[in-house]
Amino acid sequence: MIRHVVVLGCFLACVSASVNITTYEGHKVYKVFPTESQAGILKTFHDLEGYDFWGSYHNVSTGIQELDLMVTPEQQEYFVKFLKEKNIEYSTLVEDLETVFQAERVQQNSKTASSRISFNSYLRYDEIQTYLLQLVTNYPSLVTVENIGFTYEGRPIVIAKISSGGQGSRPVIAIEAGIHAREWIAPATAVYIIQQLVENSENYDLISHVDWHIVPVTNPDGYEFSHTTTRLWRKTRSRLSSSICIGTDPNRNFDFYWMEGGASSNPCSDTYAGSHGFSEPETSAYHNYILENKDRIKLYLATHSYGNYFLYPWGYTEELPEDWRDLENLVRSANEAQVAAGAPSYTIGSTTHVLYIAAGGSDDWVKGVGGVKYSYTVELPGGGIWGFDLPASRILSTVSSYFPAIRVFGNYIKDNYA
Repeated sequence: MIRHVVVLGCFLACVSASVNITTYEGHKVYKVFPTESQAGILKTFHDLEGYDFWGSYHNVSTGIQELDLMVTPEQQEYFVKFLKEKNIEYSTLVEDLETVFQAERVQQNSKTASSRISFNSYLRYDEIQTYLLQLVTNYPSLVTVENIGFTYEGRPIVIAKISSGGQGSRPVIAIEAGIHAREWIAPATAVYIIQQLVENSENYDLISHVDWHIVPVTNPDGYEFSHTTTRLWRKTRSRLSSSICIGTDPNRNFDFYWMEGGASSNPCSDTYAGSHGFSEPETSAYHNYILENKDRIKLYLATHSYGNYFLYPWGYTEELPEDWRDLENLVRSANEAQVAAGAPSYTIGSTTHVLYIAAGGSDDWVKGVGGVKYSYTVELPGGGIWGFDLPASRILSTVSSYFPAIRVFGNYIKDNYA
C-alpha cells in the first residue's frame, strides 16, 4: 500500500459545508421498556421517517430491557398512542433535545486553546491530527502516524502506530473508533488510550512486547459534519447520483454476509448498507489495512457508543463462532477490571444474541475474513438522559474507568502471543 504523508493546515472540503445548523427543537427521546414480544413490534418503526433508535440495552441492575428512541414532533402523538394501545411501558427521557444540544454547543465553543491534550471537551478532527503529530515529534522512536486512505470529501484517515521495538515482529492490537459520526465519546476514548500508552510511563509494560495500531476517527467527514451541522449524523458523506440522500452506514458496509439482515437498501436510511460491500472509501481503506496486517493483528476493538456492551461475532446470524467461549472469557475479565475502576458493568455476548442482527459490521469481517480470533465491538456508556450527547464533564471519568479493560486486553495478548 502506498503510504501518504499527513498534511495538516487549513482543510478545504470538496463541498462547502452548510452554515445552517440542524435544529432538534421539540424532538423528544423516549425510554421504552418492552417485553421480548413487544420489542419485535417496535422494530416496525426502524426505517420509518421521524424515528431514530438510539440504543437498545439490557439494564444489568434491574434485568429489564430498555430502548431509547428519538421521535420528531410530528410523530409523537401517534407513537405515544401506539405505546399505550400495546401496553408498552415508557417514560420521557428528554423533553426537548435542542436544549441539550444548545448547551453542548456553548460548552464546545467556550473551550480554550492549549498546547497539551485534555479531556474536558470533545476534540475536532484537526485537533486530533495535530496531537498525533505532536506525539511523533516528541516520541519519534515510539510513535508513527500514517494515512491509510482518504475520505469521500478528501480528508486523510490517520492511524497512530505505537511500537517500542521489534521491527514489525510483535503482535498487534488494532483499535478503530468514530466509524459512526455522532458517537463522540468513541474518538475521545481512542485518543485517551493513545495518550496513556505513549505519555504515561506507568503503562510501558503494555507496549514493551505488543504494538498498538489505533485509528481514532474512521469516518472523519461524518464526524466533522456532526460537529458543524447535524449533531446526530451517523453515516459517511458520500453521494449517489441516483438519490438525493447522502451517506452510507459504514458499519453495515463490510463485505461479509453484507445486507443479510439489520441493514437497509434505502439510501435515506441511517442503516443504509451502501450500493455494495466496501463501496465507501473509509471502509475500503480499513479493509486494506487489516489485510496487510492480518498476520500480526491478534485482537481488534471497534469502539462505539452507546449501551454498555462487550459484543463479539456474529452479527449476521444467531449461530456462535466455535471459539465463542474464548471470546467471552476474555471480555469477562476485561469487564471485571473496569468495574473495579468505577465503570458500569457491561452486558456480554454475541451481537445478535444480546443486541440485534447487524450484518456487514466490521467485527464480523475482521474475524471472518481477516482471521483475527479476538474481534469485538465495544459499546461505551451513554449520557444518561443525554444519550449520545455524553456531557464533556464526563469524558475523563468514562475513558479512564474503561482503560483497565484495555490493560487486560494488552496483558492477554502479551502473555499469549508475544
